[in-house]
Amino acid sequence: MNKEEVRARIEEIGIIPAVRTAAAEEARFAAEAVASGGIPIVEITMTIPGALDVIAHLAKNTPDVLIGAGTILDTETARRCLDAGAHFLTDPGLDVSTIELANKQNILVLAGALTPTEVITAWKAGADFVKVFPCAPVGGDLYIRALKGPFPKIPLVAAGGVNQQTATNFILAGAAALGIGGELIPREAIKKRQGEQIRELARRFLRLVHAARARMVPRAEKELSH
Repeated sequence: MNKEEVRARIEEIGIIPAVRTAAAEEARFAAEAVASGGIPIVEITMTIPGALDVIAHLAKNTPDVLIGAGTILDTETARRCLDAGAHFLTDPGLDVSTIELANKQNILVLAGALTPTEVITAWKAGADFVKVFPCAPVGGDLYIRALKGPFPKIPLVAAGGVNQQTATNFILAGAAALGIGGELIPREAIKKRQGEQIRELARRFLRLVHAARARMVPRAEKELSH
């Protein structure tokens, strides 16, 4: 899957599930459950024990699922994730060296940022998406809306505080996609192997994104007519 295909998949689905578990087997279960719920994208965070093995397993056994590597803090980890089969990289913060590595390898990268300065720096460095994290403590959807004012062309991914109550407003505020962790993949559901609960949550979040985007189409058409 090339970089443009990865970008198109993220833009189409609009949700990037972040898998953060205590064990590799739990991560594999969570990834497969959320994918079977209609979201064929997973971000395997480096905080998972054996995360590289999880990425390699999923890359080999779930070819239709877009596999990302999350919580990348340095270029050495990034390289190892790419060798394991990751399709994209995600930083929790701004690390320009990781962006540069991804660009050299022609791999999609979501750079973490919070302040306007970081957003500009990430975008100028070549990030494909800028992940605004953590959103909730700094204003949630209102903060995304505020950033979209000066940065209308930068695709922002809202992460940190996205749930069923806030997802719609994040999309309406201009988020290109949502990064969702425990609200989509609850720890208790993983522990009890409740795959159907995760699948149902995936379907709910997809409906919320689709409905919010549908509300934006008439608004955009109205603005163009003026």
